[in-house]
Amino acid sequence: MNCLVTGGAGFIGSHLVELLLANGHRVRAVDNLSVGNQRNLATVMNSPDFLFIEADISNRNSVSNLFIDTDWVFHLAGLADIVPSIENPDAYFASNVNGTYNIAQLAKENNVKKVLYAASSSCYGIPDIYPTPEHAECNPKYPYALTKYLGEQILMHWYSVYDLPVTSLRLFNVYGPRARTSGTYGAVFGVFLAQKLAGKPFTLVGDGTQTRDFTFVTDVANAFLAAAKSPKSGLVLNVGSGNSYSINQVIELLEGPVVNLPKRPGEPDITFADIHSISAELGWKPEVSLEEGIKVLKECINDWKDAPIWDAESINAATKSWFKYLKA
Repeated sequence: MNCLVTGGAGFIGSHLVELLLANGHRVRAVDNLSVGNQRNLATVMNSPDFLFIEADISNRNSVSNLFIDTDWVFHLAGLADIVPSIENPDAYFASNVNGTYNIAQLAKENNVKKVLYAASSSCYGIPDIYPTPEHAECNPKYPYALTKYLGEQILMHWYSVYDLPVTSLRLFNVYGPRARTSGTYGAVFGVFLAQKLAGKPFTLVGDGTQTRDFTFVTDVANAFLAAAKSPKSGLVLNVGSGNSYSINQVIELLEGPVVNLPKRPGEPDITFADIHSISAELGWKPEVSLEEGIKVLKECINDWKDAPIWDAESINAATKSWFKYLKA
């Protein structure tokens, strides 16, 4: 298939690009490099079946030609992080809402065979049900979560009205090689690995008993491929590990001292995906356990040698708006 991966130089996008190429597909990756980095694509840059384009999906004219003769569109581009979305919602609506609208329109106009959307489990807010099924109430708590949910709504509306073949995957706590540490307080594994490499204590929010559905990035990439290959459309599916792990478990596996930070408002104590639907609809299941995933991260820990090293003081400064605007 001719594939287009938006956000292809990002953490998840680069793993998906590798998987698609390994399965014999032709891939174009588009990224504006605001979050992604071309070094994430170092293993594929010389592939004759791969092309990288630096462009922004929020500018429709700059990406319109990329949809010509495209079979599958994997839409992973967008802005993440909670605090910047509170402080600068304009940028998040431009990227996550307007950008996704552009993807929907261009895919419709070019008769794309399938659009796969990287939705966020943050749409559930603080759920009432664990494991959380797809029919649980969506209650986004901050602009990032809202804009990702609105992007999903746009694409599902285009499926309903224009018969655009779409599947939305709600991702839970993805981790693995190339996990970012940049932005306003990056993803937990990237932060912890940079701290471990620098001999600094892990910054533990709350008492560490909160649990997260940590899902390894190659499992997530496989979920996207399974969704693309399926003849089914109009699906909204959770992608999780089948388990939920405490931050204390993560710290025990990574091994190191901790410094405690205040619990943050608007954050769930548990994230835990019900993955019965994706298993039934696509035959997908996670393969990588937390222990196996952390072993892989330890083996490539030097990849974080140039990452920013967060400490209690810098995190408290970076998350000041979190406490100011969000409520428990």
